[in-house]
Amino acid sequence: MILSVSRRTDIPNYYADWFLARIKEGYVYVRHPMNVHQISRIELSPEVVDCIVFWTKNPEPMLRKLDRLAGYRYYFQFTLTGYGSDIERYIPHKRKVMIPVFQELSKEIGKERVIWRYDPIFFTDKYNLEYHLKAFGQIARELEGYTEKCVVSFVDMYAKNRKGMNELKPYFPEEKEVLEFGEKLAVLAGNCGIRLASCAEKMDLSVCGIEHNCCIDKELIEKITGHRIRAKKDKNQRMECGCVESVDIGTYNTCRSGCVYCYANHSQKSVSQNSQLYNVNSPLLCGSISPDDKITERKIKSLKESQLTLWDL
Repeated sequence: MILSVSRRTDIPNYYADWFLARIKEGYVYVRHPMNVHQISRIELSPEVVDCIVFWTKNPEPMLRKLDRLAGYRYYFQFTLTGYGSDIERYIPHKRKVMIPVFQELSKEIGKERVIWRYDPIFFTDKYNLEYHLKAFGQIARELEGYTEKCVVSFVDMYAKNRKGMNELKPYFPEEKEVLEFGEKLAVLAGNCGIRLASCAEKMDLSVCGIEHNCCIDKELIEKITGHRIRAKKDKNQRMECGCVESVDIGTYNTCRSGCVYCYANHSQKSVSQNSQLYNVNSPLLCGSISPDDKITERKIKSLKESQLTLWDL
């Protein structure tokens, strides 16, 4: 099993102690996002967890606690953009805090295991193409030698983020202009020894030097684990998504970063209400078991190839 921690909320930033407690206990409960009374019990032993993929804007709460993950293989998807507190309300200062945190994490676990994400990209009068190129270039220079790959994507509009995004009055450049912009990003990244890749984009960006990416990356996971992985494409993701199958243990409406473009929260009110339910010792993230809940043991197994194949010779 590949464990996703998490597309739905920033567990390393806000719930690191809860996650590490679940690792120690060896299991976690996950409430189905569409059927609230259906709960899965998921085993978290190193025997079945082949790799953990962390998604975060600030892993600092985990930095001094990575020793508790001994026996597990993992890597980080670290989002670091040029937006200010008007867009990412509760993320610490990028230059003063987050870039040093990125560098420290890279030193701790290796640059190949810290993927820089500069996403989602959108354009307004303030955050125009020129602004993004300047911000991206500045961050890339700071991260030279601390990461091997940067992932970019353009914002998608969902019901949950449409109101906030519309208030920013974004504009959408023509495809030619986007491709020129992408080519400039690729050059900036390449000048710093960083490969540029895209995330679930319908537009073919390979023509401007941006490779198609898998965020939950079979090839990288095989490199980290030293084993061939029998993983299929994740059928629960968008058609353009190249990620392989994983199990996500997050909960929607619990991320406290306050990002205007967020698709995982209905509102700050719902986040506040759910956050009050947080109990570091609960098997559920920001919740408790009710009499109507049904808990089912989810069948989990390792995806590692158990026998030698021609691929290994």
